[in-house]
Amino acid sequence: MVLHRELDHLFFSSFSDPPKDGSKSSGMSIEKKIEFLESLTGKVTNRRSRRWLNDRLLMELVPSLNADEIRGLFAPPPWGDEVPPSTFSLTNIEEWDKFRNIDMDKEVNIINSLENSLQKRKGHIDADKMTVLNGWHRIDCRTRDALRRSSLPELIDNYEECLRTFITASTDGDVLELQIQDPFHRLLLHGVCEFYNLASDTVTDYKCSKMTKIKKKKKGSPVLPNITLSHFLKMTKEGSW
Repeated sequence: MVLHRELDHLFFSSFSDPPKDGSKSSGMSIEKKIEFLESLTGKVTNRRSRRWLNDRLLMELVPSLNADEIRGLFAPPPWGDEVPPSTFSLTNIEEWDKFRNIDMDKEVNIINSLENSLQKRKGHIDADKMTVLNGWHRIDCRTRDALRRSSLPELIDNYEECLRTFITASTDGDVLELQIQDPFHRLLLHGVCEFYNLASDTVTDYKCSKMTKIKKKKKGSPVLPNITLSHFLKMTKEGSW
């Protein structure tokens, strides 16, 4: 305590003179105070006195805070920004009375009906997705890569319309013949056939022209998914799948 009083007396006697030149003299006095405190730290051996000197040194290093800085430290309220009113507080209270005062049995029935409808919708979407993914995995890797890189969505869409019509309107023994000379277009056609679980084979006739013959497989029935292959490819390119 005696050392604290001596240091307080020395500290305030050396730097209690009022500044003569505003902020500049005040800044110089702070620097002198810091130098004075740093010079004392090497001479003081008592732990309590050293702690006192360190506290005084930190107080001199940290400037006083203004109102905005204090508000930033203590935000949110009472010093921060005001909380915006909620949506419920802005609406008419009478409009929510029926919702708040609903019978418990009716509330349970409404919640159960909503959960059941969501589960049915989720199951329906998952079934469609699984059907499309199964059809996509039936296509070999080389053809899948060609379908991804293809910039002919209209051609794939035309192939699909033709094959879907063939699946619904044909019998097991019918054969669909398409004459396609471009090898890349034939590759895309074979990929669409694999997607719909159809057998396809390309042969060369006596005129040296390519003929692709499409028919239903003996084992396994063709598939008509609700999501088409062209739509699936569009979704994957957009990143929404």
